[in-house]
Amino acid sequence: MPTARELVQEIEKLPPAERVRLIDMVIRDTIKPDAEIERIWIKEAEARWAAFERGEVEAMPYESVMTKYRDSQ
Repeated sequence: MPTARELVQEIEKLPPAERVRLIDMVIRDTIKPDAEIERIWIKEAEARWAAFERGEVEAMPYESVMTKYRDSQ
């Protein structure tokens, strides 16, 4: 069986999208999602999207959000 270091070396050879898929698979296998929390997040995401579509909230460019975040550090 390969060591953790050997696995990391192999993972580093993967394209970024494949790394993300692998991380997601490992996390989902390790930490089982709570169905109730998932349901609540889905409901919240749908409510936020609906508010955006109704014009109740305004979209912000990614760079603006990140600048605000970096400035608060």
